[in-house]
Amino acid sequence: MSIAVYGREFNQSVIGYVVELFTYLRERNVQVYIYQDFHAFLKKLCKVDFKFKKFKSHKDLPKDISFMLSLGGDGTMLSAATLIADSGIPIAGINFGRLGFLANISKNKIEEALDQILNNEYTVQPRALLQVESSDGTLKAGISNALNDITVFRYDSSAMITVHAVLNGELLNSYWSDGLIIATPTGSTAYSLSCGGPIIMPGSGNFVITPVSPHNLNVRPIVVSENMELRLDIESRTEKYIVSCDSKSYTLSTKTSLLITKAPYPVNLIRLKEDQYFGILREKLLWGIDVRNY
Repeated sequence: MSIAVYGREFNQSVIGYVVELFTYLRERNVQVYIYQDFHAFLKKLCKVDFKFKKFKSHKDLPKDISFMLSLGGDGTMLSAATLIADSGIPIAGINFGRLGFLANISKNKIEEALDQILNNEYTVQPRALLQVESSDGTLKAGISNALNDITVFRYDSSAMITVHAVLNGELLNSYWSDGLIIATPTGSTAYSLSCGGPIIMPGSGNFVITPVSPHNLNVRPIVVSENMELRLDIESRTEKYIVSCDSKSYTLSTKTSLLITKAPYPVNLIRLKEDQYFGILREKLLWGIDVRNY
């Protein structure tokens, strides 16, 4: 079996778990392809050479790759999703971060989780992606994609921006705000949630549009069909604004409009039998737990 491993720089306190992981994979005769930059980082911390093969993008991986392991937090998972693009390679995340909505395999249960995955005791859950195109060609469909959200921000801290949102050819609203979030169901538990957006179940066929600190308090988040076509035109005193696709940000001119749609392919997340969606919500959001007792 061949698998890919992706990661970014992390706290050195978890290096023991990384060594445990690679030792386990070697004992199971798993061929590991490791992301080139992550390999260079590990070589500085770990003296053990596991003789990995290296890759820069999914195009460097053989067609028989079974799945990708993401080592880190949810941000690392988002980067891994971008890296695999439309290859369809399933992703499992080992959580070296904090919350772990996406990377929900505990670092204390690595061997237990991998036993299940290597024995094909898991399901694959497709998650919808967003894609954005800019009128100046800076952002292109298929490249500027997001698993969590696409967000428009003001360029500086001096004044709000106006975001003219046209949904399927009809004016939705002109948002006077610090920004506007367009989130997938996966991203509905991230930035959108902190700005008052609803939680949306994966596979429900919806996205959510959530304003960031709107000037008019009666402007609320709105749930829309995932088949929507959303055009954004931005006004700003600085004549610039920022757009982010998950962890990647770009500065654009207000002369540049955006077109946001659903990407033509999903990201496939590996889910183990104990990974129940509402169970994860209860655990991560402390539902049903009186935090005063902690």
